[in-house]
Amino acid sequence: MTRAAIYARFSSALQSEASIEDQLRICRERAEREGWTVIEIFTDMAMSGASMQRPGVQRLMQEASRGQFDIIVAEALDRLSRDQADVATLFKRLSFHGVKIVTLSEGEISELHVGLKGTMNQLFLKDLAAKTHRGLRGRVEAGRSGGSNSYGYDVVRRLGADGLPVTGERTINEDEAALIRRIFAEFSDGLSPKAIAKKLNAEQIPGPSGKAWRDTAIRGHRTRGTGLLNNELYIGRLVWNRQRYIKDPETGNRVSRLNPQDKWIITDVPEMRIVDDAL
Repeated sequence: MTRAAIYARFSSALQSEASIEDQLRICRERAEREGWTVIEIFTDMAMSGASMQRPGVQRLMQEASRGQFDIIVAEALDRLSRDQADVATLFKRLSFHGVKIVTLSEGEISELHVGLKGTMNQLFLKDLAAKTHRGLRGRVEAGRSGGSNSYGYDVVRRLGADGLPVTGERTINEDEAALIRRIFAEFSDGLSPKAIAKKLNAEQIPGPSGKAWRDTAIRGHRTRGTGLLNNELYIGRLVWNRQRYIKDPETGNRVSRLNPQDKWIITDVPEMRIVDDAL
């Protein structure tokens, strides 16, 4: 009896949860045609293929090391990983444990697949990142947000003339704006961020995302432009590309790196001003 396991993954940015079921269905059909017995299923939902720090993949490798199955079946090699080095590592480790990789797109995976497909997937990720960056830059230069929402603003949700959602538009939240001006005024009067946070929590005023106020949310990091007191959007200046994120190859986590100042994109958005020049 040939024991098979199935791996399926979808990315929240591109697919829906139904994609998992679709992948499992077609992988089961392949196993049935080959006469393989499916004994285990591994899935990662809303997980990027650029990182190996995924529960499903980690569990898959643990079970493979214990000799629980002979074949891993997936829709395509990029379901397991899009990172070239990770694909090679997966192939080496599974081969060591006597486990073959079979995908519906490529068939049984060999060293040739690992080299060619790994390179193609890596180039895909690089090209996707470049296109995304270009799109965000254009949005920022048009005066719209290129990232997450800041405290003091609400996201505008509407459809454009083409019927598609308009992204990056914000409007001032007047209640939060009044609180921002209060925080600036109290800081200018000599109160520390810790003291301000303590007062706000004592008054049971919810902080960003409805959580308790912390001094770090107010103070932030001056060089990186984080924290309420360093947010230039409050004076009508939209600053983007101040920092970039790269993946730590050891942990798979993203870490920030400050960009040179000449790489920053700065756009005046006077309609977004909350704090006047004097304050």
